[in-house]
Amino acid sequence: MSNVVEFNRDRPRKRRTSTASRAIPVPRGAHLEQCRESWLLALESSNKADKTIRSYMDVAAMFITYLNDNSLPCDAEGVQPEHVRAFLVYERHRTSPASADVCFRNLRVWWNWLCSPEIAERTAPSPVLKADRPQVPAKVRAYITEAEQRRLLATAASNSFEDRRDKALMTILYDAGPRASGLMNVRYTPHQPDSHDVDLKGRRLRITLKGGDEHWLPLGRAAAQAVDRYLRARSAHSKAQASPWLWLGIQGRNTSHMSPEGLRDMLVRRGDLAGIQGRVHPHRYRGTAAHELLAAGASDSDVQSILGWKTREMVDHYAGDLAAERARETHARLSPADRLTAGKP
Repeated sequence: MSNVVEFNRDRPRKRRTSTASRAIPVPRGAHLEQCRESWLLALESSNKADKTIRSYMDVAAMFITYLNDNSLPCDAEGVQPEHVRAFLVYERHRTSPASADVCFRNLRVWWNWLCSPEIAERTAPSPVLKADRPQVPAKVRAYITEAEQRRLLATAASNSFEDRRDKALMTILYDAGPRASGLMNVRYTPHQPDSHDVDLKGRRLRITLKGGDEHWLPLGRAAAQAVDRYLRARSAHSKAQASPWLWLGIQGRNTSHMSPEGLRDMLVRRGDLAGIQGRVHPHRYRGTAAHELLAAGASDSDVQSILGWKTREMVDHYAGDLAAERARETHARLSPADRLTAGKP
């Protein structure tokens, strides 16, 4: 009896693959972390706002972390639409639909850049598909009513520096709805015309819009008078001669320049003093100004120009919620039946 064991030489051997090698996808394109760093350089060179850049970078970092934590491809060629879709679902459950929508919009900008002919880090189309945009439930925008504005201004009725400054700021916000960063970075250099942003004779302020464009913000008579009254108080401020900024602070580390954060804190404080329901903030004024101008008879193009918006859609975005109210007021003024019966008992 033979002790020799015959092996079937025709049977192919199975290649053993470790679990680790199966779990880690082999990169096919540039790693996304390197792409993120390159995108940062591109954003900075295109003069994007710091806040916008931070938002883009944060979302890109979150996406990279998600891919790594779930052993998904993390290179420009390997990412697929289902990976983006899973990330958006994860963000929606982790935070909110609105936050997931921000992630979608930021990722779409990033991947459009990666897929552009100038960059060409991906041969396939962008994995961020329009159909995957999260649905965000519509919420009624909060506005500042005329009665609420009167109560807010009443909290700054004294002759103090702080009240004059805050009343001027709240009047401008209600009058023309500028962004916080644009308003708070107005320069006041009367002896240097090139950098001087205050033109009270022309009733306007030069502000910088999102994206870097300069814009002359118109002021009504009340707003111009409030600024003029503030300037007289400003002249006695300890930083008045040295500071190139219009708006000065009274506390904190840098009283030579009141920041956008200082404006937001001031509005919250004034809102609490006035008993305003909900948080008072600059963007709440932005929609209010648009609505009030439209209700007074301004055209959509006028409002777009006054607030420094680049597209007509921004008018609907900020003032569309009260379109029905404006329509009712217009109908009450122009009612066909009322005109037909005018003068009749």
